[in-house]
Amino acid sequence: MVKLSVIVPFYNVQTYAPDTLRSLRANAREDFEFILVDDCATDGTPEILERAERDLPGAVLVRHEKNGGLATARNTGLDRATGEYLTFLDGDDWLAPGYYDQLLAAIEDLGCDFVRVDHVQCTARARSIHRVPHGRRDVVMNPRDAILPADRSTSVDYAFAWAGMYHRRLLDDGLLHFTDGLRTAEDRPWIWRLHREARTFAVLGMHGVFYRRGVASSLTQIGDVRQLDFIRAFDQVIEETARDRDADALLPKAVRTYCAIISHHLGNIERFEPQVARKLRSMSAAAMKRMPQDVLKDALDSMDYERAARLRRVKRRPAGAEVAA
Repeated sequence: MVKLSVIVPFYNVQTYAPDTLRSLRANAREDFEFILVDDCATDGTPEILERAERDLPGAVLVRHEKNGGLATARNTGLDRATGEYLTFLDGDDWLAPGYYDQLLAAIEDLGCDFVRVDHVQCTARARSIHRVPHGRRDVVMNPRDAILPADRSTSVDYAFAWAGMYHRRLLDDGLLHFTDGLRTAEDRPWIWRLHREARTFAVLGMHGVFYRRGVASSLTQIGDVRQLDFIRAFDQVIEETARDRDADALLPKAVRTYCAIISHHLGNIERFEPQVARKLRSMSAAAMKRMPQDVLKDALDSMDYERAARLRRVKRRPAGAEVAA
């Protein structure tokens, strides 16, 4: 029986894929499988993955005939996974040797649905540890209790799918798949759903994942229209949270986070192509009009002046008008 399935999408990461694959080899075990998803890469990545299929113990290579994006590639991996536990890694990141052994032992010992872990962010040669914004460690809790408070960073704001491990029962319950086709912020509806609907989780003080930040091909570095998928992602968060039994308590957190992300993008609007910048303003205004207006008012009132003013200015934007953010 396969104990752990590791799902690793790859797209045009020929510079980094060898490091990723070497780190997987340093984590290999007879009962681990590594599902390598080639998301129709157009550089040398497919040839690297062909070699890995032969050389990496437990490798399973899956190819997309057209590029679908990270969410779709992860879903492909989930559909092929046979392990009792599952986790993710991105094709340009890497792991400490033996990390999965330790993480698997920890989640089995705790017996919870999923665990979340810290990670090491790597920007050029700089290294910094980024921690799950949750104080209690190695204690099994109800993940719903880790969503609030609304005005502080919490576990749902630490959305990285690869920063954790998940029991198969979550997959069987329909909680691990991503919204197909989302090109960015795909982790956001996913992490909110886990925290609303899973029964148990824990946060561990481990940091064996190395997250490569500032990669030129990463979507977070590209100011094209795919970046605007964050609006579709957060619309989904709002819509699903509004149907929750605790909607009155949880919606202020969801709305405030959505507003903070909109403000962040508006505050960095110069990195977008002009046409995309115009669309960002228009879509942001429409998104704010879709939010529960009483909750939105409270969220804006609770934010600092600069962010709140930026958001109110865009919210007042007449249809079709061009205004500065």
